[in-house]
Amino acid sequence: MDSSTDMTPSAGTNIELLRKARGFSREALASMANLSPSHLRKVETGERALTPPVAAAIAAAMHVSPARIYGQPFLGPVEQSDLLNDLRDAVRRYRMPNVEVPDLEQLRTDLNDLSDLRAGTKYMEMLRVLPTLLAQVTATAIASHGDAIAWEQVADAYGCAYSVAHRLGQPDLAEMIVSRHQWAAQQTWNPNAEAGASWIEAGVFQSAGDYASGLAVVDRGIVQLESSGARQIDHVISLGSLHLRGVVLASRHKDKALAEQHSAKAYALAASLPQDADHLRHNLTFGTANTILHDLASKVELDKPDKADEMATPLLDAPPAGLRPSRLAHLFIDTARARLARGDYSGAEEALRRAFAVAPQMSEVHPMAREVLRVLFLLHQRSKPELMAMAKRAGLAS
Repeated sequence: MDSSTDMTPSAGTNIELLRKARGFSREALASMANLSPSHLRKVETGERALTPPVAAAIAAAMHVSPARIYGQPFLGPVEQSDLLNDLRDAVRRYRMPNVEVPDLEQLRTDLNDLSDLRAGTKYMEMLRVLPTLLAQVTATAIASHGDAIAWEQVADAYGCAYSVAHRLGQPDLAEMIVSRHQWAAQQTWNPNAEAGASWIEAGVFQSAGDYASGLAVVDRGIVQLESSGARQIDHVISLGSLHLRGVVLASRHKDKALAEQHSAKAYALAASLPQDADHLRHNLTFGTANTILHDLASKVELDKPDKADEMATPLLDAPPAGLRPSRLAHLFIDTARARLARGDYSGAEEALRRAFAVAPQMSEVHPMAREVLRVLFLLHQRSKPELMAMAKRAGLAS
């Protein structure tokens, strides 16, 4: 997904251009977004990273989406655009798969491979197989005359499709996929599948910067799942994942008490699971390790970078066993954010370099990885070859 042949405008540049196009002074926009003019100036000039809550506040003030502020979708190869169009077509034709029912054993293998690609942040590879797989699982489910497992496969495939659309900065496509995921989950009569749908729906509100609505979706999902009476491992994973979504939403909403409540409940649920490694069900990863990572991320969002860096240090020396590249990349990106906030530029660069090493496709397009990289790149460090290489991969340098 290297876009080094083109330059992608930075978030700061986009804010300045939008602000001037609307005739706002820096002071006026800062006031509307509840920021200081100095904070806004530093974001625009690249001296300070743009955080998700600040992006949401600026976007609301200028009546645009946070994706527009960040400049998503970021520039990518022509093949990526073509494959995204193929995925759009498949999602649009969700009730008309127009394929034969495939061999069921091969379909299970292909779906497992798709889940592995998601965990490995292999987005281009996912795009190449998703349109066909979505059609095949849907054709299989329709022919099954209501088989719950067949519809669970449809929901899982749409969960993977959501991950691609979300990470590649395609909010409209992501929202369309959410409705398809909910449609499939409702056919399963499985409360865990519907909890997964709530987790994804809350993610759409998170991406849009509407944290209060996202928290409401999480609360609804938790109540529905707890009232189902299920107590199997799948139930714990689904419930814990909803609480982890709540940790992110509450911390970005600057509700420290609520973030801590969701975190405490997630830790308690994780303690009830076998502790060899985190568990993956229906594209949801849950366990003690992932709960720690969300706790660390909440410290960053709640402006406690010293505490976040303190938590990160032992994890960097010995990452928790069993974490997939997608989770490890989050650890490294959040560590980079914390260190940047502390003024530890070399430490931030090292953490970011590890994110690019373990999950390059994710790191190239993750808004906060790009923001840390943008600030580091502009802080008179262009002479560093490895920093320049990362900036080129992200389209922030030519």
